[in-house]
Amino acid sequence: MNFENSKRSSIQPFYAMEMLREANNLEQNGHEIIHLEIGEPSAGAPLAVIDQAKKILMEKKPIPYTDALGLFRLREKISIFYSSSFNVKIDPKNIIITSGTSGGFVLSLLSAFDSGDKIALSIPGYPAYKNILLSLGLVPVEIKTKKIDKYQPTLMQIKELGNIDGIILSSPSNPTGSMFEDSVLLEIVKYCDNKGIRVLSDEIYHGITYEKNALSIAGKSQNGIILNGFSKYFCMTGWRIGWLVVPDQLIKPIEKLSQNLFISTNSLSQMSAIYAFEGESEMKDIINNYKINRNTLINGLKDIDILNIAPCDGAFYIYADIGHLTDNSMQFCLDLLRGTGVAITPGIDFDSVDGKSFVRFSYACDKNSINKATEKLINWVKSKKY
Repeated sequence: MNFENSKRSSIQPFYAMEMLREANNLEQNGHEIIHLEIGEPSAGAPLAVIDQAKKILMEKKPIPYTDALGLFRLREKISIFYSSSFNVKIDPKNIIITSGTSGGFVLSLLSAFDSGDKIALSIPGYPAYKNILLSLGLVPVEIKTKKIDKYQPTLMQIKELGNIDGIILSSPSNPTGSMFEDSVLLEIVKYCDNKGIRVLSDEIYHGITYEKNALSIAGKSQNGIILNGFSKYFCMTGWRIGWLVVPDQLIKPIEKLSQNLFISTNSLSQMSAIYAFEGESEMKDIINNYKINRNTLINGLKDIDILNIAPCDGAFYIYADIGHLTDNSMQFCLDLLRGTGVAITPGIDFDSVDGKSFVRFSYACDKNSINKATEKLINWVKSKKY
């Protein structure tokens, strides 16, 4: 008897991870690879976090499950972080620790929406948004954004969608690194609250900004959900620890879901992350390096006439138009990887139509790597004479 796969598993691959696999295969066979394909800081976790993890492990005591909502002490630390960073008071009970921001999305969507509900999201955008929605039986409603609007949805576009149940906002965003103007974001949040549209604000790149700070919806929405975590700003991707800020009515539903789906978030990561906020001075030095990397890469792209790039105000990405070179971004990325060892991500990951002529660079690596990658890219493009 033949068994068929579920329809909900019929989603597109995450092409950044596909490129990572290809790059890793080459690396294992002795090739030098420079990884600009995934959004992963090359710096490690704050020293205080590492020291605490070592201390816990050396005690050789059991590391037990935690409460499904997370260690209360960590939730208190995050509450203090919002008070000091955004001047917003958030009760620790409204903060929930999750298995990365990805786990936070699953819990948020399951607790706030039912199968068939319509959730709006921006294109180009992070591919996992759409794929998570589809795998949970939700209906993605795409908003095609424009460079003139900084690749962010406008209030008019949202109004034109008709009846939607929720919307995912991201500022700074992946893949563009663009940010909302504060006034625009506030207008959208107010409109959504009035219309009963649940806002999910992905704030994972908050803190990684260059000219101005990103605006959090904390204290700005009565019904919105904030998703954040330690992966990007605190350089703790593999620790798999994130958090949610949720309204009162979602606390118990999320607790029950978390108990059954995850039991609890990684306990060692939680106990160590309590000390992450002691390392903010380290993070500021890292972000300054990102800014240098960004400028190096932009100048290099100009040398090969890649001039049409998204306004990269935050995060650590450059989303670049290579339409004058090719209309097959996937093949371009594979050829570049095999020819130079530089791994980048095809734009089709973020936009299945126009992404054929775009690529994304992550500049979260060290300065030496970005210098080498930029030089290799320039020489390769010039030699290929696209």
